[in-house]
Amino acid sequence: MSAFDLIIRGGTIVDGSGAERFVGDIAVKDGLIAQVGEVRGDAAEEIDATGMIVTPGFVDVHTHYDGQATWDQEMAPSSWHGVTTVIMGNCGVGFAPAAPDKHEWLIGLMEGVEDIPGTALAEGLKWNWETFPEYLDALDELPRTVDVGTHVPHGAVRAYVLGDRERPGAIPTEDDIAKMAEIVEDGVRAGALGFSTSRTVLHRDIDGEVVPGTTATAEELVEIGRAMGRVGYGVFEMASDMRREWDEFGWMGKMSRETGLPVTFAALQSIAKEMPLDEQIECMRAENDNGANIVAQIALRGNGIVMAWQGTVHPFRLRPSYKAIADLPWEEQKAKLLDPAFKAQLLSEENDFSEVNQDIIGLIMVVCGGWPMQFEMDPDFNYEPTADESIAARATAAGVSGDEYAYDLLCRDDGKGFIYLPILNYADGNLDFLETLQQSDDTVNSLSDGGAHCGTICDAASPTFMLQHWVRDRKRGTITLENAIKRQCSDTARLYGLDDRGVIAPGYLADLNVIDMDRLKLGKPWLAFDLPAGGKRLLQKAEGYVATIKNGKVTFREGQWTGEAPGGLIRGPQRAELAEAAE
Repeated sequence: MSAFDLIIRGGTIVDGSGAERFVGDIAVKDGLIAQVGEVRGDAAEEIDATGMIVTPGFVDVHTHYDGQATWDQEMAPSSWHGVTTVIMGNCGVGFAPAAPDKHEWLIGLMEGVEDIPGTALAEGLKWNWETFPEYLDALDELPRTVDVGTHVPHGAVRAYVLGDRERPGAIPTEDDIAKMAEIVEDGVRAGALGFSTSRTVLHRDIDGEVVPGTTATAEELVEIGRAMGRVGYGVFEMASDMRREWDEFGWMGKMSRETGLPVTFAALQSIAKEMPLDEQIECMRAENDNGANIVAQIALRGNGIVMAWQGTVHPFRLRPSYKAIADLPWEEQKAKLLDPAFKAQLLSEENDFSEVNQDIIGLIMVVCGGWPMQFEMDPDFNYEPTADESIAARATAAGVSGDEYAYDLLCRDDGKGFIYLPILNYADGNLDFLETLQQSDDTVNSLSDGGAHCGTICDAASPTFMLQHWVRDRKRGTITLENAIKRQCSDTARLYGLDDRGVIAPGYLADLNVIDMDRLKLGKPWLAFDLPAGGKRLLQKAEGYVATIKNGKVTFREGQWTGEAPGGLIRGPQRAELAEAAE
């Protein structure tokens, strides 16, 4: 018999600890890293990694695969980008606990907040659970290419306890809060990695109502945090508009100090946040200096919309001519859109806002009137475009209106052109503000929203963007490869108590990537209709991932799934076997 199951030879190892890279071998046995350095002996399989970098598998702590994880083994698109662990149930939305009469309500909440087609969820979800521990058991039944962990979501908890009383502004009784805390405690004891909530007006259900956590009191949130404190672990995750009157950092700091648990929040330049990003970070650090453990989740590029004729949003969706064809099959729509007479008619029209929900108008106005902030997604698009790359600038150079340039752009490639509109994290027209935050121990790389916003973004590709743009190609200032890998692997894993992964060392999980940095490149997005019931989603692959390994099994070769599915459900904090043996 071979000494090892797998040996990766001669790669440049970036071990996830932040230490300098080195050339060496990695031996894998029984799903764990057995040796690192010079490995003697043979293996059932060897990978020649000469000239490649070898990293731990990426740990993505902000995803929304809550439905998809119950039916899909491949777990794309995150698994296509070197991710071997995902944490879902973020932003207070999820599917457990689930009273039988709340299934449709929970689907509407997820569809509204995270733009996951409700028809796909209705078709794909089996609902073979009611309580949160039963949901974990259901997740445990399906092997996948990645490990999944999850939060207990506030929206589902509130709906389960309040029932028909759950409305925007609903005030739970002390007994209600005690029941919510009990559900969260039971969920964490069963293996949930934390609790999540959302307090932003940007998050609304399919009917336009704000999500349940938006109007929750600090007393309710702190009591739920105490429930996790009784268990002794768990991360409290939140998205918030950071209104000063709410004193979010005050109660977050109090709860963290009292329970000893970490609190993490989405830190963004946002039109909805009352506090500028600099002030958010300043307030966080003031609480941390006083003994709290608050961690800011930062995105590495502008949070925006990828627009196309077939997507959820595009700049012409409110023109009367387009509204008249919006419900036609795509081939019939395309024939109209490529007709010069139809184009001339549409471009002569004004937007019709008469049937648009007032909550959407602000976004649509930006979409329709912001050619200086909209960008053509050409083959070398890097997600940090400059003003002279805008549609406004390119239209001027071409001697046409912004409307005409954008229309023609969307019609390219047989009607499959894309336009990028950064809404959040791009107030300065660049990403310079993120450079220092990527050097900070109180921030983690996050906010990919993997599995969500199916018709508007594909930020599940964030780990690839980090390496391609921030490490290799950026002209305005880069980050080191060692720091990037540490932040996407060990830092994210440690935040959630996953001390068995994120580092290449003996005893740790054999979750690994072999990457050709010279070839690494994001591909062009495309719109697929491969969700249950033909639901659509934007997808994006990448070149350069030679192999991705999960628990010692090669799950992807050159971007193609091998059929291996060694991943499963994470229940609670994890420790490396080496650390246990040392004790």
